[in-house]
Formats: sequence, structure tokens, C-alpha cells
Amino acid sequence: MTDPSEAAPADCHPSKIVVGSRNSKLALVQTHHVIQLMEQQYPEKKFDLISMSTTGDKILDKALPKIGEKSLFTKELETALEAKEVQFVVHSLKDLPTTLPDGLVIGAVLEREDPRDAVVMHKDFEENDLSNLPASSVIGTSSLRRKAQLLSNFSHLSVQSIRGNLNTRLRKLDDNKQYSAIILAMAGLNRMGWNDRISKVLPGSEMMYAVGQGALAVECAEDDAKTLQLLSPLHHRETALLVVAERSFLCSLGGGCSAPVGVVSEFINDGKSLELEGGVWSLDGTKTLRKKLCCSLKLDTEEEPPRKKAVHSQPPIFCGIVSPAADVELYKLAFKLGQDLADALISEGASVIMEEARKANELS
Repeated sequence: MTDPSEAAPADCHPSKIVVGSRNSKLALVQTHHVIQLMEQQYPEKKFDLISMSTTGDKILDKALPKIGEKSLFTKELETALEAKEVQFVVHSLKDLPTTLPDGLVIGAVLEREDPRDAVVMHKDFEENDLSNLPASSVIGTSSLRRKAQLLSNFSHLSVQSIRGNLNTRLRKLDDNKQYSAIILAMAGLNRMGWNDRISKVLPGSEMMYAVGQGALAVECAEDDAKTLQLLSPLHHRETALLVVAERSFLCSLGGGCSAPVGVVSEFINDGKSLELEGGVWSLDGTKTLRKKLCCSLKLDTEEEPPRKKAVHSQPPIFCGIVSPAADVELYKLAFKLGQDLADALISEGASVIMEEARKANELS
């Protein structure tokens, strides 16, 4: 693979670029946002959008972990990439497995929205919060991570699966009294302009969020150096470092997108250190493992003198994310932090809890 820094100038790229997206309202809003950013960078180019339904969009009568396939919200888009029907596709990063199909990479990670989860209450319970809802009140979520933490922190509640796009789930909450509340990602509500629906923002101490949640990822072909070059202005280094650590943690644990695993990550010490907290739960919330580690970073390192690069050098890839040449050492530190945290939790029994959760989900 050609180093993006040695790729042909952006104006050598075809004037028309085809972009892939899921056809949900939120996905289209996110993809149009990326296209607008690209249009600002490259006003001379035309960006055409192709949208499609994915497996996860089509199968709505089963909880996500029950469908039994990987890449539920990405497979069809990646097939289009592999067939060169699109030049790049836009994803919610939390939907992307930590191991991508051969030949595909994340060429850019955009600056992260708020990664936390939010409670949206039914109108009959607007004055309540989760702690004082009546016993056996039903909370809707399709996430095992959210379910396990809800049961761990609010044992008086009942949790039931709710499927559908963001607007569909809000409609299900509003139109009947089956659910007292639902849990949604703040990022999606913010991007849709539905902040007024948020009843409470859940802090990481109460609800650790999904790996990559709140960040957008732009996926393209590994050997498409021109597209990688085009995407480079969109790449947000600080977000990328955080999600590399998170994805490394999940990958090292052996968990998938729907596993009962959560994270909280942030820069501390004025940006000189990266802190990562990880958690693993049993499905019923009765078993919990949480641990926090940090590593030293120095984001304001002076640039090294230019060095001659090998003609066929390949930019390193960390859990699918392409690292700019200048940031490789920082990415290595973030990646190792995720591995170290996973190893620490595994030594305390995380693998056993995750395996029990997998079997319990299969039997439920």
C-alpha cells in the first residue's frame, strides 16, 4: 500500500466521487455532514450518494445479538466498496467490528460527538429518573451493554429489546405505554437536532459507553491512495487516539459490537496522558469487572526532521484505522493501553464473564 503522504495530489482524483451510506435518517444526516466537509475542502469535485439497507436494518423482529451475523450494519456497504461501486462509505464507528475485511481500512475518524448515553422518558414519567421509576418499569434498549448496566445499577427495572431506527424507537416510546423510557446515544440525538428529547445524560460512572460511540468513521479501500489523501483533512487525531485504545481493548478481550463491554476514555494531565476505563458485565448485571489504566502521551512533540521514505512503505493500521506517518508512535501507545487494560481484566476473570454472557444470550 502506498503511504498517503506520497499519494498523488488530490486534484488527480476523479472529479466525481461516489459515497455509500445506510439509508436510515440518521445515517444520511451523518453522511451528508461528511460530504459537506469534503465539498468545503474540494469545491471542484462532485459527490454522489448511494444509500442502501443493511442486514441490521432489514431484520427488526430479533434482538441484534440473536441475528447471528457480524457486520450487521456494514456488510452491504463494504461489499459495494470491494466492488468499487463507491469510493468511500460513512459509518458510526461503533458499528464497525475491530477487524475489517481484507483490503478495507478506516481512512478518517472525525471529531467525536458526546459519546455518552441518554435517557428519554415517556411523557408520563417526565418528572422521574431511572432511580425512582416504579418497580418493573420497562426500559427499552437493544444493547446488551446497556441492559447489563441498567440491571446492575437499577435492579428494580425491567429491560426489553427495542429495535428500529432512531425515529422508530422514539415513536414506539411515544405511541404506547410499553416503555417507561428508552436509552439512546447522545450523539445520534444531537446530530438529528432532537436534544430536547433528552431527559438525562448518563455519566460514564453510571453507564459506560460503547467502543467508538459518538465518532464517525470513513471507510475506503486500503490500496486507494488517492481517496486516503482526500480524506486526510477530515481525520481528527485526538479522537483517533481515543478510539484506537478502545478498539484495541475490545479486540484484545475478544468481544464483538454487541458484547456486554463498555469504556470511558479521555485525555488527562492537560492532554499529556490518555486514560482508559473498561468494564465487563454478566447479562443480569450481577457480575461486574471495571478497571482503569492510563499511559503517558505527548501530543505536542516536535516534528522530526524529514526522512527519506521507502517507495513501497505502508502506513501502519491499528484496529482498522490508518495512522498518519507523524503519529505512529502515539498510536502504538494508545493501542498498547487497550491491550494492557484487556489483559488486566482477563486476569481477573473477564473472559469467563463474557463467555457466560454469550451462552446466556443464546439460551434466552
